[in-house]
Amino acid sequence: MDQQLKQFLLRVPEVTLLFWVVKTLSTTVGETGADYMAFDLGLGMPLVAIIMTGVMALFLYVQFSKFKTYVPAVYWTIVVLMSINGTLITDILVDNYGVSLETLSIVFTLAMLAGFGLWYKNEKTLSIHSIDTGKREAYYWVVILLAFALGTGVGDLLSESLALGYATALAIFGGAIAIIAIGYFFFGLNTVLAFWLAYVLTRPLGASLGDFMIQPISDGGLGIGGMSVNLVFLASIVLIVLLMSIRVKNEVVTRTE
Repeated sequence: MDQQLKQFLLRVPEVTLLFWVVKTLSTTVGETGADYMAFDLGLGMPLVAIIMTGVMALFLYVQFSKFKTYVPAVYWTIVVLMSINGTLITDILVDNYGVSLETLSIVFTLAMLAGFGLWYKNEKTLSIHSIDTGKREAYYWVVILLAFALGTGVGDLLSESLALGYATALAIFGGAIAIIAIGYFFFGLNTVLAFWLAYVLTRPLGASLGDFMIQPISDGGLGIGGMSVNLVFLASIVLIVLLMSIRVKNEVVTRTE
């Protein structure tokens, strides 16, 4: 089976620069979108969590029951919804139930590692280039949701609890991702390890970026309105996903000719 056909049969996208751009935009929307709906619109975190969980479950049902390959619009909608829900899970546990960010970060780290362990035990691989069955995709989404919740907690831990500030946290996570990229491109860092390390770190990177943009200047942010940030980032996601959809459609047409 040639490489193009193998990619066509996968349920997840090819890892390209656009993948990382949309992933980061999605994590930022998850942070700012959750806050905007919960606080600016006055819906409250529990109600927003119920609504977003229901919508996410609907799209997951569509993904698993209707599609057997990667569909950009559905895939990235799920990513955005998981990003929002990851933020809500963390914020509800911290704000409503008094769980410390330190405890939460440890628990979600262990939970995510357990998810990876169970996935590897059953499938013998953690590579996204092997996600061509519903079972493997299920492991993938569970790990991603845990990574989003963890990333939110770690981002808040550095920027707020440790009082490093949003700009400093953004620089730390961006620098960590840069180190991983250097390790991968120049020093032979394992592909699967590099991908998942970068994937996990883009969550707190995006969350820190979102907080940095919307928080008041007095709190170390830029003071940009949450609605403005959400609209610009969502529009960017829609545009890029539209381009991805056109590309996938063209590839399908090419293969059927």
